[in-house]
Amino acid sequence: MYDQITVMAKELYEKSVALRRDLHRHPETGWLEMRTSAVIAGILTNLGYEVLTGRQVVDDRARMGLPSDEARREHAKLVRESWDTPLTYLTEEMEAGYTGVIGILRCGQGPVCALRFDIDALGVLEDENTCHRPAREGFASQCPGVMHACGHDGHTAIGLGVAEVLMNLRAQLHGTVKLIFQPAEEGVRGARAIVSKGHLDDVDYFVGTHLAPLDGPDDGAVTPATYGSLATTKYDVIYRGAPAHAGGFPEKGRNALLAAACAAMGLAAIPRHSEGTSRVNVGTLHAGTGRNVIPDYAKMEIELRGETTEINEYMAENARRVCEAAAAMYGCTCEMICMGAADSHHSDLTLADRAAAVIERELPDIRVSSVRCARNWGSEDISLMMNRVQSHGGQAICMRNITAMEAPQHTADFDFDEKVLEEGIRVFSAIAYDLLRDEPLHR
Repeated sequence: MYDQITVMAKELYEKSVALRRDLHRHPETGWLEMRTSAVIAGILTNLGYEVLTGRQVVDDRARMGLPSDEARREHAKLVRESWDTPLTYLTEEMEAGYTGVIGILRCGQGPVCALRFDIDALGVLEDENTCHRPAREGFASQCPGVMHACGHDGHTAIGLGVAEVLMNLRAQLHGTVKLIFQPAEEGVRGARAIVSKGHLDDVDYFVGTHLAPLDGPDDGAVTPATYGSLATTKYDVIYRGAPAHAGGFPEKGRNALLAAACAAMGLAAIPRHSEGTSRVNVGTLHAGTGRNVIPDYAKMEIELRGETTEINEYMAENARRVCEAAAAMYGCTCEMICMGAADSHHSDLTLADRAAAVIERELPDIRVSSVRCARNWGSEDISLMMNRVQSHGGQAICMRNITAMEAPQHTADFDFDEKVLEEGIRVFSAIAYDLLRDEPLHR
């Protein structure tokens, strides 16, 4: 059967490359993945999956970091009128910003296995120089200022390839497959809404991945598990004061800019935690209308991170204290809006070892890294899904698929070796097949 998986993945390679390039050409940022969701929904429907979209996928109350209504309407118009969008599968709820898709394959009694693939792009202006392959070969972004600069187009193509393989194997499977195509991973905004909807509550095995570069700590093509991505909280901090003529009546003003500047300095002074890594960053500060007007409005974008969820909460508590105290000092009000959040994560080594054994035994041409569980970097809201599965006794891993990259992720000239698409399809399909050959679980 694993030989059949390899054959099917090889047969899907050109289709997967074409799909990845189509997605790369049409990048969409978090909660605007309208065309992407329609494409995914169409493919899964045609394959025969039970398909969930819109409010079936996400809990509206748990969505974070939403774009403005104006940005959403403008993008919906672009998707409907200017892009080659499969309109049959573009729903009103997708156009309203309820993006993301879940495909379900029910194969009778057995475990529930969820596979997660993130689908959003970044606010990056793609390199137009012909030395950049997407520009040279005609699949660069058609949305100026937005780019698949992290490989999520590859993740999506892998996920849809896996969907086709598993559908072809359904007669040999026992249990349920959930293919989760998650919106708004960038900024750690989307997973919480899927978790809150309950889609992970019955999952026994959970597997996710991320493309990673050759020059990282991994010495194979696949690292079966990762741990240690930083927990994080991201805030928009809004200060409101009172305007006044800076020369004539300065005592009547309440300077929101100074309150924000005071907070920015105070945030940098938060004592670092003794039990692990901690981070704070003030990324933007916008305020003021003129040199002779006391600013009545200021906005900062900040983020906190911690090696553990507890350390991150320590940073967040101190940040709230600093921001509110700065507002009080200058007679302003302070509103802190949470725009994204994720916990730290760990992978289950039992599942990691099982995945490694399957790859080594059945896919011997794909080298498994000598370190079964490598430390992650940055932050990833896949942690929320993993933690929910683990909270009720399930097992979860977040892998890394290693590939050559033209440039670092989140940069304008990012690209990757598309051979990883075939490898990713084989790895996910083999792991899922191994897990769903089990006898039904008895909880």
